[in-house]
Order: sequence, then structure tokens, then C-alpha cells
Amino acid sequence: MGNLEVIAAILGVINVALVVRRSIWNFPVAMVTVSLYAVIFFNARLYSNAMLQIFFFVLNIYGWWYWARCKAEMGEIRVEVMDLWKRLVTPVGIAIMVLLWGWLMSTQTDADFAWWDATIAMMSVAAQILLSRRYIENWILWIAVDVLAVGLYWVKELPTTSALYVALLALSIWGQEEWLRALRGKRLKATA
Repeated sequence: MGNLEVIAAILGVINVALVVRRSIWNFPVAMVTVSLYAVIFFNARLYSNAMLQIFFFVLNIYGWWYWARCKAEMGEIRVEVMDLWKRLVTPVGIAIMVLLWGWLMSTQTDADFAWWDATIAMMSVAAQILLSRRYIENWILWIAVDVLAVGLYWVKELPTTSALYVALLALSIWGQEEWLRALRGKRLKATA
């Protein structure tokens, strides 16, 4: 698994760096990355994360289409902010999904660390949806996911993937700052 994990980790860093820069090319890179990680996580018996990669693949197709459409309409990939209702409903939805998925994985499979894995998976689902819709709040979720993932992958003896998530944590913090800068620029243009 070593070489495959190294290739997936390198592609993962490239992917997030492209997202930070709001490059539409993050989506095809992500599709290759998640395909590799589906195999890695399945072999590590992290079934929630393995299935998550299939979801990511589909959502990256949607994100690629949505960003391309928005870029064609606006000339750039613009950052959006969730309204208050979405900010209230999103954490509740995540909690419900973690409870349901965690229960399913812990009672119906031989998954290792089923609840930890489910938490990462469901938070990642929400973060990827927010990313696809260009909501700046996606970075808050990615930061939380990265922190949780570093520990899980270390415990599961996936040191390269654990190191990847340390790098992704730094990239997520950078991403939040870059997207905040873009959002402030958008607001300055609107008031000028």
C-alpha cells in the first residue's frame, strides 16, 4: 500500500492547493485522488471513509460542472457565505448523520473505529457539499476533519496519510484565509 498511499497523498496536497487558489482543475485531480483512497481505506477496513470516496467522486463531478457554470456567468470563482438558517441547520444535520452512520457501521460491519470513522466521513460529506457550492464555511469543517483524521490514520498505521492530513490542515487554514481575502475583495467591489 506504501507507493499507492504516497501517490494519493501527493495528489491530495495538489488538489487542496488548487481549491485554495479557487482553480477549477481541483476537481479532476480530486477524482483521481479519491479513487486511490477508496482502495486504501477499504484495505484498512475504514469502510465509512472508503464509501466516502465514492461520494466524493460523484460530488466532484457536480462541483466541476457547478464551478464551470459559475465561472462562465461571473468570470471567476466567487466565494459565498451561508445564510443564518444554513448555519444553524448544517451542524444539526451533521450530528444526525454521524449518529445514524456511526450506529450502522458499528453494528453492521467489522469496521475499525466505526464512530471516529463515521464522524470524519459525515463531516467530510458536509464540507464537500459546502465546497461545491463555494461556501466559505467549508474550511471550518475541513479544519475539524483534518484534526480528527490525523489521529485516526496514525492509529490505523497509515503514516503517510496521517502526514497528508497535517499538510491538509495547514492548507485548510491557508484556504480559509485566501477565501476570506477573496470575500473581502468582493465586498469592497460591491461598495465601490
